[in-house]
Amino acid sequence: MESGSTEIAQFTSGQTLGHNRERRKERRVLTSREKAAVIVRLMLAQGSPITLSSLPEHVQAALAEQMSKMRLIDRRTLDRVVTEFVTELEEVGLSFPGGIEGALSIMDGHISTTAANRLRRLAGASSRADPWDRIAALDTDRLQPVLEEESVEVAAVMLSKLAVPKAAELLGKLKGDHARRVAYAVSLTGNVDPETVRRIGLSLAAQLENQPARAFDTGPVERVAAILNSAPQLIRDEVLAGLDQDDEAFAKLVQRAIFTFVHIPSRINPRDVPKVTRIVDQPVMVTALAAAATSPELTATANFILSNMSQRMAQSLREEIQERGKVTEKDGESAQSAVISGIRALVSTGELVLTQPEE
Repeated sequence: MESGSTEIAQFTSGQTLGHNRERRKERRVLTSREKAAVIVRLMLAQGSPITLSSLPEHVQAALAEQMSKMRLIDRRTLDRVVTEFVTELEEVGLSFPGGIEGALSIMDGHISTTAANRLRRLAGASSRADPWDRIAALDTDRLQPVLEEESVEVAAVMLSKLAVPKAAELLGKLKGDHARRVAYAVSLTGNVDPETVRRIGLSLAAQLENQPARAFDTGPVERVAAILNSAPQLIRDEVLAGLDQDDEAFAKLVQRAIFTFVHIPSRINPRDVPKVTRIVDQPVMVTALAAAATSPELTATANFILSNMSQRMAQSLREEIQERGKVTEKDGESAQSAVISGIRALVSTGELVLTQPEE
C-alpha cells in the first residue's frame, strides 16, 4: 500500500476520480479529508508500509489535523471508504510523481538545463514548495563553495537541514577555524523560526540554480591529464615542458594527475598487482612488459609487476616475453595504455585505490 500515498493526497484535496459520484443520502457522507484520515489510520493500525513524508507538508499537516478531530468510525462506513479507495487505485492507469522536482526527474535528459532552472525558480516562489528538498539533492562539490562564502549563521542552517552524512562530509571540507565556527553556530539555531529557515533556503536555492551550467563534467587539470595519459611519451614530455613555462602551478597539478605506465610502482600497492594481472589479458601484459624491458625508464615498472605476483605466473610471463622478442614502440605503448585502462577500471569500481604522489 506504499504506492497509495498519492491517492491519499487526492482524497485530502478532493481530487479523487469518483469524488463527484452520487452517494446514497441515507449514509453519512465523509469529506475527502476524513476519508484520507480513515485510510491512513487503518494502514498504520495494520502495520502496512506507508510513506507520507514525500507528500507536501501542508498535506501532511492537514491529515494530522483531521485525525486529531476524529473519534469512532463504524464498520459499515469503514468498509465503504476502503472499497472506494481500492476502486480508485484499480482505476488508475497512469500516475505522475507530483511536484516540479518529480516532473523534472522524469524529464531529465529531455529538457534543457535553462528551462529546468527556470521551472525550479518559479516553483520556489510558491508557498508550498520546500527549497531545501532541491538543495539536499545537490552534490557536495556544488554546495561547498556556498558554504564557504556565506556567513557562519547561514552555513549552520544549511548543515542543520541536510542529511547527517552529507553535512559531515561538507564540514570536513572546511578549513579548521571556519569549521569550528560553523559547528558552534549550529548550537545557536535552536530558536530560528521555520519561516526564516525557509527564506534562507529560497535564497540559497536561487543562488545555486543561477550558476551557469558547466560544459564539462571534469576540471581542466583532469581533462589535460586524461589527454596526456593517452598521448605518446615524447608528446607528453613536450607538452608538460611547455606548460611548465607558461603556467608552472598548472603544470604541477597536471603532473600530479597524470598516471602512466611509469607511475605504477609509486601509485599502486604491491598487493594489488594480482588484481591488475587478472583484468588485463595475458598477451597484452606480455607485450607491455616486453616493451618495458627495453626501456631503462620502464624497467622498474616491469620488475615491480613481475615481483609482486606468484612465482609460477612470473616465470611463465618471463618465458613469453623472451618468445615475444622485440616489440615496436607503437605496439608497446598501446599495450601499456591497455594496462592503465584496466587499472582505471579497477579504481572506478573501488577494487583498487591509487596512492597519492608525494610532493
